[in-house]
Amino acid sequence: MNTIDQLLAGGGDAAAFARGYVRYVADLLQRLDTAAIRRVADLLLEARNAGRTVYVAGNGGSAATASHWAIDLMHGTFAPGGAPLRAISLVDSPPGLTAVANDRSYADVFTAQLEKVLRPDDVLVVISASGNSPNVVSAVEYAGAHGATTVGVLGFDGGRLKTLCHYTVMVPTPKGEYGPVEDVHLVLNHILTMWLKSRFATAAR
Repeated sequence: MNTIDQLLAGGGDAAAFARGYVRYVADLLQRLDTAAIRRVADLLLEARNAGRTVYVAGNGGSAATASHWAIDLMHGTFAPGGAPLRAISLVDSPPGLTAVANDRSYADVFTAQLEKVLRPDDVLVVISASGNSPNVVSAVEYAGAHGATTVGVLGFDGGRLKTLCHYTVMVPTPKGEYGPVEDVHLVLNHILTMWLKSRFATAAR
């Protein structure tokens, strides 16, 4: 039984569950590897300074987070007078995604896009609680084989992506705890966005 199931099994009302959930997510945040966050932040800073593109992908709730990450990295970090960080979400074109899923397979929906646009030294960020989704695994394998740097923002035990990605930020939990993992992934986005914005603003002065 995972932590969320234990909280629900306690039989308390919604307020009691909310208190337990907040405590649990706060504990996950406290246990984040801040050195891993620093490495990813430095990578994104370097990508911006070198004019590289950062691609972001995920499925389901992580697809929504990928869209949020991309828009925050591009618009939320921008400082007038400075260079932008070029960030693109690979989940934001339903016609493109469904065309590839129909003509090739759903496992290719991200790789097919990278085949057209990825350059050596670009960055691919994949967001996945399980770390095992075939389409993000395929995208990481393709990107790594073509000279890009890969980042896994992961949960549970990290799955296959834990060893495939060049950099990882883990939210280790029992399997199945999608909600808490996705909550922390969004907090990570805001941590990175705010830190990068401060650096870009300083450089633009």
